This record gives sequence, C-alpha cells and structure tokens, in this order.
Amino acid sequence: MKKFFSILVACFIMAAPLFGENKVTSASVNFRTEATTKSDVITVIPKGTIVNVISSSNDGWSFVTYSDKKGYISSKYLKAPVTITNTSVKYYINSKGEKVQSPTYYPTVPAGATAICRDGTYSFSKSRKGTCSHHGGVAKWLK
Repeated sequence: MKKFFSILVACFIMAAPLFGENKVTSASVNFRTEATTKSDVITVIPKGTIVNVISSSNDGWSFVTYSDKKGYISSKYLKAPVTITNTSVKYYINSKGEKVQSPTYYPTVPAGATAICRDGTYSFSKSRKGTCSHHGGVAKWLK
C-alpha cells in the first residue's frame, strides 16, 4: 500500500506542471512569442486578466496561455487571484425584466454561466450588452 501511495504522489507531482496555475495580470502586459523583450508582441493582455501559467523561469519570464494561445509575459506582472469565500449570491433585474444572478466568484465554472469577468467572477448575463461592466469587462465568453 505504501508503494502504491508513493507512486500516486509521484505521478501527481510530475503531472502538476501540465495543468498550470491561474494568475492575474497586475498591469497591462506584452504577450510575447519568446522570453525576451526583443521578441515579437502577440498582443497586450489587459490589467486584471486571468492567465494560466504553465511554467515560470528563474530569469523572470512565465510561459502562459491566453485566448487559446501560448506565449511569454514578464513574471513581475503576475499575482495570485483573489480568493473570496462565503459570498452570498445576489440577483438583479435585467432590461427585459428577468431575474439574473449577479457575477459571482466560483472555484470552477458554474452551471448557467455565460462569461468570465476580468476580476475572476462568473457572469450569468442573458445578453452581451453590459456584461461584466462593473467587473472590468469580459475576459472570456463561455456561450
């Protein structure tokens, strides 16, 4: 049993880098093709955007995924996402008179979510107009 547990732990440790870790950009940051300031800029990632860090190097660069693309950003512009616990679910009435759940923090994608806001909340908006307007805008549409 000890051998099985040891093998299981070793597999988990080896697989962990494959999944990466979510971080938030602390400023607008250049998303580059290589880990150098001389490389081409793919795009600029806005401040407050969640990216998935695949790996980080000792020379100050992180290899990340953003908008289904892989590239490099300076590690100094990354911070851990804010974890909020014990949030109560709130609702609002949209322009069509429908009761809609307000953007809320969840550890995984909840049922009915339509977008991820830049602050890490999940939106349940029924239209695209105004979605995540008080949460930094839309980071990614889910539907």
